[in-house]
Amino acid sequence: MQSVASGLNLDELLTRGVELKASDVHLHSGYPLMVRVAGNVVRIDENNLSHAQLHDPLIALLSDRDKQVFAQKKDVDFTHEIPGKARLRGSLFTSHLGINASFRILPPEPVSLEALNLPPTLARFTEYHHGIVLVTGPAGSGKSTTLCALVNLVNEHHKGSHILCLEEPIETLHPNKGCVVNQRQVFLHTTSYERAMRAALREDPDVIIIGEMRDAETISLALTAAETGHLVMASMHTTDAIKSISRIVDAFHPEKQSQIRTMLAESLQGVFSQVLLPTVDGNSRVLAYELLFVTPAISTMIKEKKTFQIPSVMQTGKAQGMITLGQSVGELVRAGTISRETAKKYVDESLL
Repeated sequence: MQSVASGLNLDELLTRGVELKASDVHLHSGYPLMVRVAGNVVRIDENNLSHAQLHDPLIALLSDRDKQVFAQKKDVDFTHEIPGKARLRGSLFTSHLGINASFRILPPEPVSLEALNLPPTLARFTEYHHGIVLVTGPAGSGKSTTLCALVNLVNEHHKGSHILCLEEPIETLHPNKGCVVNQRQVFLHTTSYERAMRAALREDPDVIIIGEMRDAETISLALTAAETGHLVMASMHTTDAIKSISRIVDAFHPEKQSQIRTMLAESLQGVFSQVLLPTVDGNSRVLAYELLFVTPAISTMIKEKKTFQIPSVMQTGKAQGMITLGQSVGELVRAGTISRETAKKYVDESLL
């Protein structure tokens, strides 16, 4: 096995992760080169990397602006490209042992729903002319890749549209395939998601992509955009449809929550929540998901604070393309793809 102790070429190390089909590459002071494969972090070298080895090569990957951010805040997100091999999202940070970086290996180009084994019904999210659709899940579940596939679908089939993507940082690059695609990086091309959203309403987009909805102001502007004739696609760090709805409403002061609930009931079109689960053999991960399409009945439940009733509607909404996470995980258990023990970590055993 090749040693990395004697010399450090970051692109060579990152390329090793790509060749191993890893999802992430880890470079940490005091530890050897590690990669995440099938959900597990594994060592692929015996020699520990040092702060002295890592510091200058990692800093060299940053733009002048990112260097300033890192110097002030001790962490920063950025992208790095290995020409012809990979594009990566990096997260640079410090710890008690020194400088560290984690790299997520990004798709070199937009991928299709089919290639990701996503349900074909998810394509309906791209057919709305206005409203808001959410892609949610825990960190590392593939939300950004799913959102990328939806953008690619719009780009291919809705020619003549203007797609405006707000990201931090820009991940997969979208070539124009009949649409005008503008990708703006927060803190590089604009000072905040909030400012970018305010500007978006004057930039004549048909579809607005929000890399992550984090705060009340951004959520409020997204709902306003959805109400005024735009299709808004956004990601959130929530694990199911009900929690996503609650997170949006709870982001606001109690005095505003009734208004926000009404706006959400009128603009929300669907929620896709996903998680990657280890397979029985431990050699890979498989997608489990929840898919909600907002019907008039569900819209009323959101407005009347009866979201606890939504799972029952979803369980009987198979003909409309809906499925709960419990149903999806249960199907994987019955197919022998994942173990019952794994399933119980994500859904209540009574749902299996």
